Amino acid sequence: MEDEMFEQLMYVLNQLVTWIAAGAMVFGGVVPYIPQYRDIRRTQNAEGFSTYVCLVLLVANILRILFRFGRYFETPLMWQSIVMIATMLIMLNLCTNVRVATELQTKRRSFTATDSKDEEIKVPKKFFLDFDWSHFWSWSRFVDYLQCVVAFTLLAAYVTYLLLDSSVFVESLGFLAVFTEAMLGTPQLYCNYQNKSTEGMSIKMVMMWTSGDTFKTGYFLLTEAPVQFWTCGLLQVGVDIAILFQVYYYSRYPQKPVSHTVSHTTSTKAL
Repeated sequence: MEDEMFEQLMYVLNQLVTWIAAGAMVFGGVVPYIPQYRDIRRTQNAEGFSTYVCLVLLVANILRILFRFGRYFETPLMWQSIVMIATMLIMLNLCTNVRVATELQTKRRSFTATDSKDEEIKVPKKFFLDFDWSHFWSWSRFVDYLQCVVAFTLLAAYVTYLLLDSSVFVESLGFLAVFTEAMLGTPQLYCNYQNKSTEGMSIKMVMMWTSGDTFKTGYFLLTEAPVQFWTCGLLQVGVDIAILFQVYYYSRYPQKPVSHTVSHTTSTKAL
């Protein structure tokens, strides 16, 4: 009798741990973006966050969902991708609105300085349907990003449908999905190197990246996820550590004055 109760208790505890771990996998990836989102809204400055991080995560998670049609993996990982896609679209919407407002204010200050008050203030518009690669992923409206994401999804889904019977294609698709996500921190890494500073980047976010990626890699190993998942997870942890080293290095050895101009491609990722 006691043995039965003990077994039932262990079963309940096991199920509870499983549900908690699954919930952490699904929603834990978006947690690092909460402080970054709040910082951008509070300061109305998106220069410390690279929208290319959103691009990488959108591509990686769309490909991961398509990979599941060819090779089954844990359902929480699929839901994690869906939640992350929605989160990245929210971040893109905020960054686009803030950037356009900032450009307009800059133009107004310029017109005021030159006493051109009578002229209409115009900010150059950049649209996805212009198909101008020099403006790729730096468009003026959120709907343009949405059009690009939908176009990529439809194209990738069509190619996947045609080649779904090819094991080489399916395995390559899975590797491409997780490898793209593993490279997520590289835009931030390069941005910090280019700016010689980590100003505008949320350190809390990077700390959450590191802890989240460590947990995620362990989860992949314990659930025996496809080899592509945990190998690229280890690579992600390595990139996170490199960014944390930049935080230490640039704070200890400042390379430039605090007030500086940051390019649009500045940056900041998934569990």
